[in-house]
Amino acid sequence: MQRLSTLLFLSILFCSSDLLAQSTITVKNCSRINSTSLEFSPAFYGNGLVFVSSRKRTGEIDKVTGETYFELYYADFDEDGMPIQPALFSAEINSERHEGQVSFTNSSDKMFFSRNNISKGVPQAGKDDTVRMRVYEAFKGPYDWERVRPLPFNNVNYSCMHPSLNYDGTRLFFASNMPGGYGKMDIYFVDWDGNKWSDPINLGPEVNTSGNEVFPYIHDNGALFFSSTGLRGLGGLDVYMIDLSGSEWGKVINLGQPFNSKADDFGLILDKESTRGFFSSNRNGGSGKDDIYAFEAPNGLQGLKPVIQATLRITAIDEDNNATMPNVNIRVFERASDGLIKDGNTYAATLVPANDQSQDLIMRLNRKNDEELGNPTTVTGRDGSSTINLAVNREYVVLISKTGFKTQELPFTPKAQNLKNTMDVRMAHINCIPLRGIALTDKYEKPIPNTKIRVISNCNGQEVLLTSNLDGTFDHCLDLGCTYTILAEKYGFKPTQTQLSTENVRGSRSFSISMHLIPTNEEVMRKPLAEGTIIVMENIYYDFNKAAIRTTDARDLEALTRLMVKYPTMEVELGAHTDSRGTSEYNLQLSQRRAEAAKEFLVRKGVAANRIRTTGFGETQIRNHCKDGVECVEKEHQFNRRTEVKVLKINETAQYEIKPGGN
Repeated sequence: MQRLSTLLFLSILFCSSDLLAQSTITVKNCSRINSTSLEFSPAFYGNGLVFVSSRKRTGEIDKVTGETYFELYYADFDEDGMPIQPALFSAEINSERHEGQVSFTNSSDKMFFSRNNISKGVPQAGKDDTVRMRVYEAFKGPYDWERVRPLPFNNVNYSCMHPSLNYDGTRLFFASNMPGGYGKMDIYFVDWDGNKWSDPINLGPEVNTSGNEVFPYIHDNGALFFSSTGLRGLGGLDVYMIDLSGSEWGKVINLGQPFNSKADDFGLILDKESTRGFFSSNRNGGSGKDDIYAFEAPNGLQGLKPVIQATLRITAIDEDNNATMPNVNIRVFERASDGLIKDGNTYAATLVPANDQSQDLIMRLNRKNDEELGNPTTVTGRDGSSTINLAVNREYVVLISKTGFKTQELPFTPKAQNLKNTMDVRMAHINCIPLRGIALTDKYEKPIPNTKIRVISNCNGQEVLLTSNLDGTFDHCLDLGCTYTILAEKYGFKPTQTQLSTENVRGSRSFSISMHLIPTNEEVMRKPLAEGTIIVMENIYYDFNKAAIRTTDARDLEALTRLMVKYPTMEVELGAHTDSRGTSEYNLQLSQRRAEAAKEFLVRKGVAANRIRTTGFGETQIRNHCKDGVECVEKEHQFNRRTEVKVLKINETAQYEIKPGGN
């Protein structure tokens, strides 16, 4: 029996070494969120991590851990995917006792978490006077998490903790020391039938032992990661994996090095691509006791099944004659929480006047032309169709385009219960000629942003007003059978105009024009944006009572980065504003933290810190009626939570030096 146990242990260990301890996997300490205290149990949320920490320096000490009671923190990701700037996650969720591991639905509007058994702020003890852990749920409200309530399988006489929800929200895993298990702590699951949770089901001896099985995490592909002291491994708690995706479960695999060490290793999570993730460990070389580590696995984890894929067959149909259309471009992008494309580079920024009486500018974002978005993901074939594979439960934006037709932009989220999907897309003809233009300085061919472009139809006198993007470009579509006058004008430049005709145009055509403007003085050449100009950025989103920027929703800051790279002498003041909720003193501090967060974003993108000043205005400049005591909806409050950019200095003389041999 001893020999059999030894052989079993060696087979598990060698399997782990052969399959998973690859030289391509790298591990890095998340030093910007780790402290000398405990940081553990990371969970993906938004564009960052929620994690557990005892870093708080004030408050009651837990006699068992010798630390302050655990609280939940949130840290946003930087552009390299590393967590930064931890801040308290939620005033409603954090209590005076312990909070533990969390798990979110795919829509991020519901969460499950561990907490000490508390009712109306009072700890509830069992028969032995011990206050145990329970699993709670909460729903995201307009201001904070709300409707916090324990799940029905909790009990005052044993602990339930470490919840992890599967990809479609139908099964919740957790750890418990409830009676009837195989050891100290076992892993259980409950199923949701649409109305109620089932009774807990023990995962059985394939997973649970006489020791502790804790910190379960269920991946989208059905692999369960957990930690155990009962399965023999490299140290204390080791991380293991078992495939639960099929009718027959796989075998338990020890992840081996570099995930496991002689110390405690636990709380592993893995992204949807299965190429990077995070885990907790108290191994040597960390910042404190338990630390959070990031890992990169560019080739994936061998032995791990790929994420479930669904197929989407798209057929393009000509709306006029119901014929299928070959050679139609299909581009697929991931969709952000606001419904737009996640990749900020798919949008071009334009600065438009706030109103006729103001010199302030508002930064507006428009999706770039199809040809600027890179090669298509796929192209329809002779039958007008093409098939692509997409990961289930991930939100996408699908762009379907062809010259001469209106581009279709459609959201799509494949579901595991429907792995074969079809989409018939009816394409409407564009009865106009695309116009692509650029505003340039006459002498040096430099793009001129924020140029007013007037397109006047000589058929009916109708005028359309456009504004050039930050790269000087503009787009329009000209009706057939008319002559147009195109005028370009900007303060400090002599206006210019040209004419185009769409009369007698045959076939599929487009126009490309350059509008050359002559500067009236050197000042406008040196200062493409006037000093003192205010740029209002309305697409930087902060959650209520939070300073962390939702990086996936920071497209305006991405555009500002490109603007400051374009004009390297430009210096700005970032001014942040809050809504009216909360005290004026608190909002002043919060707005300063928000301005600093915006500055750090720009610095991480390569803008020198000495080019950016920060100021917090709090609630002193509310833009609508939502002042103290006035009831408003969230969208109205969001209008006041903004960041403004004031141009302090700009001198671009070097850009306009005459080149040798120039005129």
